[in-house]
Amino acid sequence: MTQLQINGQTKDIDVPDDTPLLWVLRDELGLTGTKYGCGLALCGACTAFVDGQPVRTCVTPMAYAAGRNVATIERLETDPVGTIVQQAWVENNVAQCGYCQAGQIMSAVSLLKTTPAPSDDEIRSAMNANICRCGTYPRIHKAIRQAADTLAKGA
Repeated sequence: MTQLQINGQTKDIDVPDDTPLLWVLRDELGLTGTKYGCGLALCGACTAFVDGQPVRTCVTPMAYAAGRNVATIERLETDPVGTIVQQAWVENNVAQCGYCQAGQIMSAVSLLKTTPAPSDDEIRSAMNANICRCGTYPRIHKAIRQAADTLAKGA
């Protein structure tokens, strides 16, 4: 039995240590916002935070997350930067099919927490490892820029 700090709550999880965190989140905890994309840490659909850092949960073993703070897209409703990013996503109609959007949003939030006023190149670099099959990259970029502007105004 392993304890996991997930979205502000402590959960006891009984899975092998090498179980990917993605399957713990989805199958054991019912947190289905984090998506399975490629299974190889290449697409970003499975992005969540471990101790505030973005990780690809499809290749992150449960043993790595044990005793650390894990946050998923579900947690962002109480995160000030997360709510601003999500609002910008809505206002810019970013999602098309929506499958990759949780990972995209998690990466955008991570960027804005470390670089509150990113340049266009910094946005492209930070988001480069997230794939959107629908090609909404211009809207993603615009939403991040809007969120950064909102944060700069102190909202």
